[in-house]
Amino acid sequence: MEIFKVSAYDFVSEKHCQMSDNYEVKEALGEGSFGSVRKVTHRLTQEDRAVKILHKKKLNSSSNMQSILNEVNILRNLDHPNILRVYECYQDKFCYCIVTELCTGGELFEKITKTQRLSESLCADYIRQILSCLLYMHEKDIVHRDIKPENFLLDNNGTTANLKLIDFGSATFITKGKNLTHQIGTSYYIAPEVLEKNYNEKCDIWSAGVILYVMLSGTPPFTGKNDIEIFKKIKKGTYELKSSIWNNVSKPAKDLLQKLLNVNKNQRLSAREALRHPWLRSAIDHPIDRSHSERFINNLQSFHPHKKLQQLTLAFIASHLTRKAEQEEMLELFKKLDLDNSGSLSKQDIKNGISQFKYVSDKEVDEIMNEVDIDESGEIGYSEFLTACFSRRNLLSRQKLELAFKEYDVSNCGVIRKEDLKEVLGHDHYYDDSIWQSMIEEADKNRDGVVDIDEFSDMMLSLLVK
Repeated sequence: MEIFKVSAYDFVSEKHCQMSDNYEVKEALGEGSFGSVRKVTHRLTQEDRAVKILHKKKLNSSSNMQSILNEVNILRNLDHPNILRVYECYQDKFCYCIVTELCTGGELFEKITKTQRLSESLCADYIRQILSCLLYMHEKDIVHRDIKPENFLLDNNGTTANLKLIDFGSATFITKGKNLTHQIGTSYYIAPEVLEKNYNEKCDIWSAGVILYVMLSGTPPFTGKNDIEIFKKIKKGTYELKSSIWNNVSKPAKDLLQKLLNVNKNQRLSAREALRHPWLRSAIDHPIDRSHSERFINNLQSFHPHKKLQQLTLAFIASHLTRKAEQEEMLELFKKLDLDNSGSLSKQDIKNGISQFKYVSDKEVDEIMNEVDIDESGEIGYSEFLTACFSRRNLLSRQKLELAFKEYDVSNCGVIRKEDLKEVLGHDHYYDDSIWQSMIEEADKNRDGVVDIDEFSDMMLSLLVK
């Protein structure tokens, strides 16, 4: 049996109702070979999201459908502020639908094309976000294999918009010490070792280097009349750094670029090593805005849901039933605390952050880690951080509690049974049934073996009693 470790992303599952029950479907945002992307509005939160509607008839083969399911499975395991968030899936006789966050700023590729060259400071910011994604994924033994500007969206049209990595159809899990052999990727960005069909996660680093080159210069490093010519130049690894375009690019920026575009994958920097490069470290602005962040720090310190069902419900509400606009200031604080850009917060990150506001002992930091680290990974993930930083009164409105209750009540019988919890939270795990029983007992006041809406609400609202 597994040790019980559940996170907000365990709520990302296939829903048993119609998508129209929860969303109002709006205008088309794009078309693809297998279907379309449309804008939808969540009926409860009024949050705009996106849905990828895949027509089963167009998928043609079981392998195409498997690729879609693989993409969803990988996204369910990723919780990073620069990776597209997936909320839920729906399926009927004709379509398979994936609901994700909505990004309105367009592709990074479009931004580069429109401006030709980005400022060096913006290039540093973007490549740091890209490398942070790669560090996070590679430490989870996931390789994306199609890193390119078209697969990064800007989450809004603002000047400080964050990047979001999308399209995990080519992504795969990798076994340490065992190389991949399937050639896959986009010609301009593919790594030389992928062409040799003998590669590991560092193929993503090469692709990030190509993106950096394009951002700094406005042109790709390897060009040709066709893929054969492009691949030949990629294998040689020679590119132009002496034209007038590069005169205004700093030496540190070019130094990092050359270390990312090293043909020898064994000598090429890892994501963690690249994030430590002086060019990226010098561009980091550490100070935390005290006026905006202090309330989040206080919420983090006062996060004490002692019952497992309370923890999981707060995680679900924070990740699925809040608006992106509510999360923006918390995102900025998370980025300030995440000094190594790993996409999660260590005990030292938390201590350093709180120490900018007040004295905090190691014992207090240990208590915060124990309370907030819901999946017991040893670090605080992005969704866990959001859950702890939100105002509890904001999360525990009657409407949100009713929707959370409905999430558990999969049998639609008006109560939560241990079988319901097992179906919602245990579909990818092998946990002892006693875990579900103990969670029911946490809220079951009248000891009838099930939890009704009043018992559920009382358990959750007890978090507001000091």
